[in-house]
Amino acid sequence: MGLQFRMKGILAASVATISLAGMAMAEGFKEAPALAEMVAAGKLPSVEERLPSEPMVMEVLDSIGEYGGTLRRAILGGGDQHNMVRLISNENLVRWSADWSEVKTNIAESYEASADATTYTFKLREGMKWSDGAPFTADDIMFWNEVFNDKRLTPVQHSNFVGASGPVQVTKIDDYTVEFKFGEPNGLFLQNMAYGFGYYVVNYPAHYLKQFHIDHNPDIQALVDAEPAATDWISLFNLKAGPMHTPLFWQNADRPTLHPWHIVEGYGSTERMVAERNPYYWKVDAEGQQLPYIDRVTWDQVEDPESILLKAFNGEIDYMARHIGRSSNLAALTDNKDRGQYGFYQVADIPANVAILMFNLNNPDPIKNEIVNNIDFRKAVSHAVDRQEIIDLVYLGDGTPAQTAPHKVAPFYQEKWVKQFTEFDPDKANELLDSIGLDKRDSDGYRLGPDGERFTLVFLVADVFGLQYPDVMELVAEYASNVGLDFQVRSSDRGRLQEITASGEHDAYIWNCGGGQVDAYTNPYCYVPVGTAVHWAPKWVAWGVGAADGIEPPEHIKKLFETYEGVTTTADPEKQLAALNDLIEQATSQLLTVGLVQSDGAFGIARNNLRNYPDPMPIAGQLWTPAPYTAQFYFEGGDNLK
Repeated sequence: MGLQFRMKGILAASVATISLAGMAMAEGFKEAPALAEMVAAGKLPSVEERLPSEPMVMEVLDSIGEYGGTLRRAILGGGDQHNMVRLISNENLVRWSADWSEVKTNIAESYEASADATTYTFKLREGMKWSDGAPFTADDIMFWNEVFNDKRLTPVQHSNFVGASGPVQVTKIDDYTVEFKFGEPNGLFLQNMAYGFGYYVVNYPAHYLKQFHIDHNPDIQALVDAEPAATDWISLFNLKAGPMHTPLFWQNADRPTLHPWHIVEGYGSTERMVAERNPYYWKVDAEGQQLPYIDRVTWDQVEDPESILLKAFNGEIDYMARHIGRSSNLAALTDNKDRGQYGFYQVADIPANVAILMFNLNNPDPIKNEIVNNIDFRKAVSHAVDRQEIIDLVYLGDGTPAQTAPHKVAPFYQEKWVKQFTEFDPDKANELLDSIGLDKRDSDGYRLGPDGERFTLVFLVADVFGLQYPDVMELVAEYASNVGLDFQVRSSDRGRLQEITASGEHDAYIWNCGGGQVDAYTNPYCYVPVGTAVHWAPKWVAWGVGAADGIEPPEHIKKLFETYEGVTTTADPEKQLAALNDLIEQATSQLLTVGLVQSDGAFGIARNNLRNYPDPMPIAGQLWTPAPYTAQFYFEGGDNLK
């Protein structure tokens, strides 16, 4: 893979940006020809007036670029918003470096963290502007804070900004300085702010959105009446801003942004989404050229992944991995790469596991709950599965038999975590199942539970994004039947299945887990029941946050919560690493989930003359790449059609 990850002491003192003031005075900044024409025509201020006093200098990955071209992609239905979000809209106060090794400055010119990891102070860039030219200041962050603490607009607050003692306290120090203060240590705050959901803080242009807020506009009813889709001011605000934690700004072309391109044709308005260069974008390259290099980005709306594949063959896709970068498409994409004028790049999409059997350890059926909570049952299932056959038949040989554990590229990888109980051994599986009391069978050879009824578990399966879970589960159900277990498979819409798993009413689910790399610090939901994606123990999650419907876990699970506090309550990277290792050691020894396959990474395609894209490109659930780096993408020759 060639991509090595490491954690650095990112909570040290402030990190300052490179100053270009001297260069600007001596040589002046440069801009795209189309913007220069607008300046000459008096339709736009000069580039010096549009940039902040200290613009951020973007470190190019390969070379200084040139202006021009349209980056073309394709997008599926309304659930495909991250197709856009991950490409152009991950501008946060801080960001991850391109190799996912350290947190760096971004919108914030500098930052400071207190020694006890309770207080974080961010210095903004003076003179920075939204895409419509309005100033971006601390007041915009304070408006986000107002919305965040308004139960009418934010009934559920994102965990990034809530500690044990309550929501973070946000204070405006001056027009360009903001302080975030927690009631207890929050050692992962900077990491979380660098991930995708950190963008909420800087995504609420007060000058635009206040008109849709009843506390700032007493005449708001007129706007409600004028919007057919709005029923009251709250629905109107959510239409214009997007509900907190939901990136729906891609549908509102009027909403100002800080991203390199701003939407001019929103999703649903036409058959093609279009984003054009933000003339007030606040980053430049080392030669003072204002970014982005590429003029615009488009997404053709299509019905299915096969249509995207055909567009790639026809040379109509310039950069894309989503929906098409899977092993089953590799041969066809290779055969057509000359016709489509593209090459390949590697995607380091390496979660803890790409296909995980998640038994609901909070099953409301007491008989099922007792059995699945017996680790010997989970070991038996693990030994019953022929992982290599799944890899060969479903993933076309791409992958490694593995449990749910950090991947080999992670700095805290341990082979024993990955390999335990992965041997295909039906005899061992039968022996374990017999030993836990499932030793009686019906006339069809299926095992009976202690109630004398056939022991059946229903697996919920979502068929989305080409993840091939229906095919995997067809094989798993066959392996289970070979040792007398009745696994039924039920496919449905992913949204509906997530509602069921969140309620804890399911038997089992198949999905994937993050935490395969350094995201294990902030994304450990398969090692400890925290977060919104713990399909294997949703009621323990509820207990952990004090919800009324939570179920108190056994002591060995409580110990996981305590151990993870060792990660979250310190700013010392060495202490964080030690606690994380302890957590994963405990979690893997308990075999909380049954992992099947670890991937060696996916791939994407890029136009032959596209430059400055990460290869390999790191990605994870909360790491919205390549968005922080697309502003430096460019087409050699200035055009993607040459």
